[in-house]
Amino acid sequence: MKAPRRALLAQGLVSAVLILLLALQAAGQLRLPYFQHLEYLLYDASLAATAPAGRDDRIVIVDIDEKSLREIGRWPWNRAVMARLVRRLFGQDQIAALGFDVVFAEADHSSGLAQMEALERGPLAGDASFGRRLAALRGQLDYDARFADALRGQPVSLGYYFIPRGLAASRSGVLPAPALAPWPGLDADPAVGYGANIAALAQAAPSAGYFNMLADADGTARRWDLLQQYRGRLYSTLAVSTLNEAFGNEPIAGGMTPVNFLFWHWQQPWLSVAGLRLPMDAHCRVYIPYQAGRPFRYVSAADVLAGRVPASELENRIVLVGSTAPGLTDLRVTPFSNAFPGVEIHAQLIAGMLDGTLRYAPVWGRLAATVAVLVLGLAMLAGLARFGPLGEGLLALGLLAILLLGYGWLWRQHWVLPLAPPLATVAGLFLFNSAWGFFAEARAKHQITRLFGQYVPPQLAQEMSRDPGRYSMAGQSREMTVLFSDIRGFTDFSEKLPPEELAEVLNAYLSTMTRIVQAERGTIDKYIGDALMAFWNAPVDLPDHAHRAVAAALAMQAALPQLNEDFGRRGWPHVKIGIGVNSGRMSVGNMGSEFRLSYTVMGDAVNLGSRLEGITKQYGVGILVTEATRSRAPDFLYRPIDVVRVKGKERPVAIFEPVALADQADAALRAKVDDFSAALACYRKRDWEGAEAILLRLQAQQAEPLYAVYRERIARYRSEPPPADWDGVYVYTSK
Repeated sequence: MKAPRRALLAQGLVSAVLILLLALQAAGQLRLPYFQHLEYLLYDASLAATAPAGRDDRIVIVDIDEKSLREIGRWPWNRAVMARLVRRLFGQDQIAALGFDVVFAEADHSSGLAQMEALERGPLAGDASFGRRLAALRGQLDYDARFADALRGQPVSLGYYFIPRGLAASRSGVLPAPALAPWPGLDADPAVGYGANIAALAQAAPSAGYFNMLADADGTARRWDLLQQYRGRLYSTLAVSTLNEAFGNEPIAGGMTPVNFLFWHWQQPWLSVAGLRLPMDAHCRVYIPYQAGRPFRYVSAADVLAGRVPASELENRIVLVGSTAPGLTDLRVTPFSNAFPGVEIHAQLIAGMLDGTLRYAPVWGRLAATVAVLVLGLAMLAGLARFGPLGEGLLALGLLAILLLGYGWLWRQHWVLPLAPPLATVAGLFLFNSAWGFFAEARAKHQITRLFGQYVPPQLAQEMSRDPGRYSMAGQSREMTVLFSDIRGFTDFSEKLPPEELAEVLNAYLSTMTRIVQAERGTIDKYIGDALMAFWNAPVDLPDHAHRAVAAALAMQAALPQLNEDFGRRGWPHVKIGIGVNSGRMSVGNMGSEFRLSYTVMGDAVNLGSRLEGITKQYGVGILVTEATRSRAPDFLYRPIDVVRVKGKERPVAIFEPVALADQADAALRAKVDDFSAALACYRKRDWEGAEAILLRLQAQQAEPLYAVYRERIARYRSEPPPADWDGVYVYTSK
């Protein structure tokens, strides 16, 4: 399996594991850190974006505020004051129903009645006058009785609280009658105790509802249990009992509705209050339908008692009595505020029940979220296999849009489903795959630099690292140019120097030649002792590969005088080199054995380049190139050298010596090349005299081994003429 496929498979496997973890989270089988907090944040954002604003005049809150505490006194007030408040609300203001977000857990002894009764039984037991006066005042001094009388027969719901599991169990006061009996399959949370109102008040009030709530793990009030189970009975919350009182205190009903989803079957609890059907989640909870701003009117309890609130502002309203005074500690954390009056939460619930806007978690919600995770995850995995980073980004945006639109539709149906796992599936996989791609690309760049950095110049390796996907060390066939160079007489050369100095000479020489090759964007194949092998057009595409190779060969020869001058100052021998250059189709790639690989080139064109380097010494020239190279690099001036058949090759090859860039060659150099070309033409036509005459003239101008080579051939052919079918090709029988 190729490395990219292995990497893609590994990426896919890690993505699949992430999808599995998120599916388990969505199904409720796993509790990944921070996911619940993310769920809270997403819910709060959804609520803030959709919460309605405006005024709701159906519900009024009578506030035990700081003003009331200043005018009436510290809380708790005596029950005579509470009786006056109730009578005022029902007698003059004609409210629809009254709910108390407070509990009257202890008897009121503030009137002194208990002390006077003790005197009647004790020191004043025989005082008939005292007894008559006490009997006449008892009705006024029994504040609990007065309060009970005010409650009796009115649509009032008192408040009390349950003690949830995990806390010490205790019981005080008298519980109201249960709202209804549990039905099969209900999963309402059971309580372990309660704190309720004293018997006189509990028996006088027609109903009561619990007002305690269990906040979410972050301390925020988002949900409320509409029903609480205690000792096999169900009790309703204050909002439910108050609303029920406002509509005539009809019996509360409840039950389970069969629900089918993807071949699964559930029972969805519901509650019926005042003709309103209220769906709930499996634990009888609903989400509090907060409205933006302050939708409900707050009036001070002191103003109500003093008659300063117009009756028209309270008439036919549902009234809740609660406190916003900081000292009474009934402030809660909500998605909208860190100091939200607890009494207003009941008002929000009542408004939501009236409007039918209570949201709840459907029993099939976790399965739907799990399916969403799997579908979205598979879509992202498919995108990983088919698209690049841009395509996967667009896919992620499209899936996110579908997910959010679907969640918005469910939200409008008043369903709240887990959003964090599906959202994390798309966003998380995209971020993970982007990070994987980033690090894979960085690794690929590093690998490109590491693998090719020893062959190609640093700037070329850097260029390759910007798009590593374009480059590979896998074998391929392509048009290329190869260069071989070698030091002439290296054996004699090496014998004149100790090993340490020989290493210094080679390092200096090869460093100079390598810099020249790399300056022309060539790839160093290998060093073999004093020999250097390089090629062009791999791994980076170079359309002008032949031109660059010839330019590098000329520059290498041109660097020798300065290099030899430096060697001379250090007492080292001068060097001469031969260079062979050939162009053609070659195989390039990582080649070798299971023990060692090398990025190299192979093929007939490579072998011919090596042969050319070997025969440069036969002609006494520094560089030889083939016709294939000359035709691909026409910008240079070439001197034709010969047509040869090298060992192992049947086809003859025309070879040339590049002498300079064509536009930099002066008239003398061009004349020299033209003269030798004329001599070579005479030679091939067997015009020995004409060829030798030109060679002698050239040799007189400047002695070159090349001229002597052809004069020796002419002398031999004069004595031993070539056969009649001789085509001018010179055959080399050795390398």
